[in-house]
Amino acid sequence: MVYAALVSAQHKPVFKNLRYEDDFSYLAGDTNGNWYTKMKFQPLSKDKKTYVSFGGDIRYQYFNIQNEQWGDVPKDNDGYLFSRLLLHADFRRGKNFRAFVQLQSSMVNGKPVTSPLDEDPLEVHQAFAEVSSGNKILSFRLGRQEFSYGSQRLISVREGPNNRQSFDAAKIIFSKKNFLLETFFSHFVKAKKGLFNDGFNKDTKFWGAYLVKNKVPVFKNIDLYYFGLWKRQVSFDDGSGREIRHSIGSRLWGGDARFKYDMEAVYQLGKFGTKNIRAWTASMNAAYKLTGVPTHPEFGLKAEFISGDAHYSDDKLQTFNPLFPRGGYFGLASIIGPANLADLHPSLAFQLTKKITLETDYDIFWRYSKNDGIYTPGVSLIYTGKNNPYNAIGQQLTADLIYTPNPFLYFRGEFTWFDSGKYLKAAGSGKDIVFWGITSQIRF
Repeated sequence: MVYAALVSAQHKPVFKNLRYEDDFSYLAGDTNGNWYTKMKFQPLSKDKKTYVSFGGDIRYQYFNIQNEQWGDVPKDNDGYLFSRLLLHADFRRGKNFRAFVQLQSSMVNGKPVTSPLDEDPLEVHQAFAEVSSGNKILSFRLGRQEFSYGSQRLISVREGPNNRQSFDAAKIIFSKKNFLLETFFSHFVKAKKGLFNDGFNKDTKFWGAYLVKNKVPVFKNIDLYYFGLWKRQVSFDDGSGREIRHSIGSRLWGGDARFKYDMEAVYQLGKFGTKNIRAWTASMNAAYKLTGVPTHPEFGLKAEFISGDAHYSDDKLQTFNPLFPRGGYFGLASIIGPANLADLHPSLAFQLTKKITLETDYDIFWRYSKNDGIYTPGVSLIYTGKNNPYNAIGQQLTADLIYTPNPFLYFRGEFTWFDSGKYLKAAGSGKDIVFWGITSQIRF
């Protein structure tokens, strides 16, 4: 009913990853609106230029992990259930003013040990106001908001874990034709268990500028960026201390119906305690689709090199900090994060029907440096690199079956097997991980 009503209005609903980018202003011309279209577009003025839109996201996930953290955390045979609710209201007055508010509730059942990323009952996740110039070339946004930049290797909404992340920020946006520039200063919002207690965080400051230039000759699209990070206290395998880190990066990306590519390189410098930071990463991601063949198979290849610390107890830290990346960096299992890592990642995807996709990939992981450990996606140390001569972390095989019946619904089943390598067997129990999970999600 709802889907048919929106299609009959000659528009299919488009839900963005950043929900404040949703635009339902086209419903101003809908004369046969039902309850849903009225919820998505409720005019507050006769000319319908002032209106409010409501929406949300409900997600359930069941995860079952055998030998979590390679057998070195409490055993759980039954698995656990995540639930997440996001509700928002978007008020717009013409093209020059808007206010956006979003609540988030994240809960978990059956998990032996939980963190605020798993469970945070109710919080104000986003709340900002935005003022724009008459032609919307220049906008100023102030308040709590989500960030997402480029390929989300460094800055993401953190969709993988149960609790998405946000920032208390002031942002200036300049947009004209094929040119977009955003500059910001922010404090990272640290999740805490409880009700409405994710207050202002003085321990992590984050600032930067991100430039996107489209329709560039040869390269098609270029991103250039700078990010600055200050943390009161952070820990790596080489110690703990205050961190100020500057990241300078570039991304080349583009493609067409058959071929896609994405290449990115980042260099980091700064201070970690008394040590000088000198870290880097380089990645390549390419995919080719056979459009003239049934199931349209798509062959992909990714490769990443991410620096680790070269020597313990010297005056330098070469461990790369991925800042605020995707939580499930290498799949929903979220087993390992992008620091001190080299990985090779071939993949193959099939479009079984217009609504069903099968994706498979195979990942091989090595430590980049023998004098550094391995980390979670949030840069927490899992195992040290001290007295461990092996580089081979392991191999990961993943298969995903994704069903998207319409723009409102999303279903996904995932299976992952992680074959432990010599490094893991020397660092801990080193058992193979078997993970399977089911996701069901509705957006409205």
